[in-house]
Amino acid sequence: MEKKKVAVPLVCHGHSRPVVDLFYSPVTPDGFFLISASKDSSPMLRNGETGDWIGTFEGHKGAVWSCCLDTNALRAATASADFSAKVWDALTGDVLHSFEHKHIVRACAFSEDTHLLLTGGVEKVIRIYDLNRPDAPPREVDKSPGSVRTAAWLHSDQTILSSCTDMGGVRLWDVRTGKIVQTLDTKSSVTSSEVSQDGRYITTADGSTVKFWDANYFGLVKSYNMPCTVESVSLEPKFGNKFIAGGEDMWVHVFDFHTGDEIACNKGHHGPVHCVRFSPGGESYASGSEDGTIRIWQTGPLTNEESEAQAANGAIGKVKPPVEEVSRKIEGFQISDEGKSKEKEEAPSAATASVNV
Repeated sequence: MEKKKVAVPLVCHGHSRPVVDLFYSPVTPDGFFLISASKDSSPMLRNGETGDWIGTFEGHKGAVWSCCLDTNALRAATASADFSAKVWDALTGDVLHSFEHKHIVRACAFSEDTHLLLTGGVEKVIRIYDLNRPDAPPREVDKSPGSVRTAAWLHSDQTILSSCTDMGGVRLWDVRTGKIVQTLDTKSSVTSSEVSQDGRYITTADGSTVKFWDANYFGLVKSYNMPCTVESVSLEPKFGNKFIAGGEDMWVHVFDFHTGDEIACNKGHHGPVHCVRFSPGGESYASGSEDGTIRIWQTGPLTNEESEAQAANGAIGKVKPPVEEVSRKIEGFQISDEGKSKEKEEAPSAATASVNV
């Protein structure tokens, strides 16, 4: 019998409390980046390929529930239990804007054109901030029926999707009218919603079910029962032929998109998995857990059909930023001394070495 290979992930330490959200930037001229949100109130930016720590955004006074980067990875946004959403300069770590709310903020998302920021939370209000006029009051769309858990843009920023903590379903708002135009029905509350990179699918996790919806006609395309309660799910962005799911059993499962069969099961976390995300090229994926670590897993060798598709489309070159480019990107980033020494001990690699010079 052939011995099964055990996946060995890159383990990223640094957070002192559970990691509750992860977000990859698209590929930029400087490579791609990974931002993490944690209950320790200190979101972190990393090199998306190597997992090397770049810096910590300091300023929140409560758990950070959601985080994202804009299209160019020049700005970050975070949503926090301190009743605020903040926009940060991702090059220096400085706060650019702090938007005060009346209750816990659970979700935030940059629009595709990077000019708008979407927020939602326990107030049951979805707000749109114009980042070109940050002092202007935000626009509010029709009241959400429940406490907002997830929020995202689709259809080139013409539609907003959102799910609630205390009820099932995903609601879609027309940004122009501010009205709900469609509801995707689920039995349990949706803990994870993702729009696929090509804009074709909306991927949701509710209870122990993963669903894939047509993002244009809103029909249910696939629905699979999972081996446990799943908190987060992500579809492979290049070929769309597999998806990952993480939840209460502490494992990161890989499934075939077409059949729902489990392809791989990655073990290593010591607590429930709260968030999983594929990198923009699909060559790796990250998981964040109750144990406070982020693990970056390699997707594995290409299948025959993937190799053929890649040959037809040209090789997907790995974008590895030169050390000096990463250094330039992180120059002046505000970093705590404690974080520096800790990271130095844990990851003495070229990219972090350039930070600590």
